[in-house]
Amino acid sequence: MRSPLQVLTNGLVKENPAFRLVLGLCPMLAVTTAAENGFWMGMAVIFVLTFSNVFISALSGVIPSKIRIPCYIVVIATFVTIVDLVMHAYLPEMYNILGIFIPLIVVNCVIMARAEAFASKNGLLFAAMDGIGMGLGYTVAIMLIGAIRELLGTGNILLRGVPLFGAAGLGFEPAIVMILPPGAFITLGLVLGVLNTLQQRRLRQRGA
Repeated sequence: MRSPLQVLTNGLVKENPAFRLVLGLCPMLAVTTAAENGFWMGMAVIFVLTFSNVFISALSGVIPSKIRIPCYIVVIATFVTIVDLVMHAYLPEMYNILGIFIPLIVVNCVIMARAEAFASKNGLLFAAMDGIGMGLGYTVAIMLIGAIRELLGTGNILLRGVPLFGAAGLGFEPAIVMILPPGAFITLGLVLGVLNTLQQRRLRQRGA
């Protein structure tokens, strides 16, 4: 039987929702023009995923199986509404950048999949650990894609408006395509290719 720590770390690497389960790619491809965008989108997903997992786990014994999906959506939508209102009030610039993808968290495949496959079948502690772990894994993935695209597309990475590599950046000619829609698919494909290559190499070494 897995421990809560194993459940927590499962979503970071082994079952990373973006790089291993390949879920939630729509917001990943749409909002990752900058690393900071990925960070705030990830924070929103962590909050919604963790609290919806906990509530669905707590209510699983009283939710009729025939209407479980609509009930899950109501629970998830409640926490998405909280995120939407808080970001609108306290992070208006980021709220405008993320736009429609904040309310669309309601139908994010990562959250719905964890509600159906894990939270509804496990206790509160495991459900919470799964939500945090999967959320962190998704955040790391979406920030990585955003950082690569921003660096290659602008020559720098902004953190709270401050250039990470100084005003001059890294001194190379940016590829504007990387912060355009095609850049999202290119970056995701390259990252998945590298990760799959590393995994295959590790498996071959174990076999040898």
